[in-house]
Amino acid sequence: MNNPTICAIATAPGGAIGIIRVSGSEALTIADRIFRPVGSNAPLADRKPYTLAFGNIVNAENEVIDEVLVSIFHAPHSYTGENSVEISCHGSAYILQQVMFLLTQNGCIPAGPGEFTQRAFLNGKMDLSQAEAVADLISATNKATHDMALSQLKGHFSNELSDLRAHLLKLTSLLELELDFSDHEELEFADRSELYTLACDIHQRLASLARSFEVGNALKNGISVAIVGKTNVGKSTLLNHLLHEEKAIVSDVHGTTRDFIEDTTIINGIQFRFVDTAGIRSTDDVVENIGIERTYQKLQEAKIVLWLIDQQPTEAEIEDIKERVADKKLIIVRNKIDKSTAHSTFNIQHSTFTTVDISAKYGTNIPVLEQLIVEAADIPQLSESDIVITSARHYSALLLADESLQRVIDSMDLGLSGDLLAEDLSIVIDHLAEITGEERITPQETLQNIFTHFCIGK
Repeated sequence: MNNPTICAIATAPGGAIGIIRVSGSEALTIADRIFRPVGSNAPLADRKPYTLAFGNIVNAENEVIDEVLVSIFHAPHSYTGENSVEISCHGSAYILQQVMFLLTQNGCIPAGPGEFTQRAFLNGKMDLSQAEAVADLISATNKATHDMALSQLKGHFSNELSDLRAHLLKLTSLLELELDFSDHEELEFADRSELYTLACDIHQRLASLARSFEVGNALKNGISVAIVGKTNVGKSTLLNHLLHEEKAIVSDVHGTTRDFIEDTTIINGIQFRFVDTAGIRSTDDVVENIGIERTYQKLQEAKIVLWLIDQQPTEAEIEDIKERVADKKLIIVRNKIDKSTAHSTFNIQHSTFTTVDISAKYGTNIPVLEQLIVEAADIPQLSESDIVITSARHYSALLLADESLQRVIDSMDLGLSGDLLAEDLSIVIDHLAEITGEERITPQETLQNIFTHFCIGK
């Protein structure tokens, strides 16, 4: 490996402990130059992997910088697949910077963003989808996003794609073999009925993976919930209760909120992105009208809509909201129950509407509303083995692969030749390879597959 040895601080500042990672062919040798062990004087390279060495980091003047523990990893059995050490110091910013300075003085270079994981990918320790899962795992904000990232990091998605690729490669190889015997038109190595059945099965699997992106994207980025209603019905007060902080300005003055206010919170382990919008009313104020237009835009983007009312809406208002939320989950939130009992006369009949009475001012029934929001999100219970797509890049590649596979199915329905089928199958494999970062299918791989699985005249 000709890559230089790299080092970086791997922990956030301000903690009691700080860890510096070093990776590369010279990692153990460079660490030995600044590390003085207590007890055994054996070089780090001669010590057993997965062990700790206690000692001091010293500078060129033999001054002690800190007492540390050094974790030892020998290639290829490390995160990056290279020789690696992790130096656990006290969390002082001065100490960490001094250790980094000594490492660079002795031959290391500072690592770039993501370079440790990049080396792990390049050294075959993980594929590209698993490497992306590392970033998702680090940024996970709730159990759902943690479980999805961990599942992908453990290779469940990669294994599914590998299985699909193996089936496709087998049939592609058979079709390529038919072309080699094109002078014998009666020969068909790839059974068309088997190919058709397999293509339909893989089509279903790809479509199912692609459909999971809606759930995965919502869980990763937060499920959008728009709070809409007239001015002064309590939207900002409700937002503050849901976020558990004073995020929005609350005032009796109509039109206080002139633009949307957006923030996230976790309810029952699911991240929601709440948007407090400008109050809907007729006004000559140009700025307020811009805010109202943005309200309608945010309403269109939301998956869940909270329609906050404090009196009986008109039939025109009911029909307007029905039209605007036809494809969304609507919760009618009847506010200010602390002021009036007139809510019992509210009459909004619709099979898909859910209604709840609250007092945003006093927080009455806010937990009930939160539970209704969770139910409206309709997020399936996920297990560690479930495969959920969270990356737009993966989603795009799956759609392209499925599109090419659909051409295979259509071509077989039309009875087209094997060379066209083989071309489209190869394109499917190439799109799947984009997800994991594998090399695209090569003629050598096709030949190897042929001679591994089939015996042709011995």
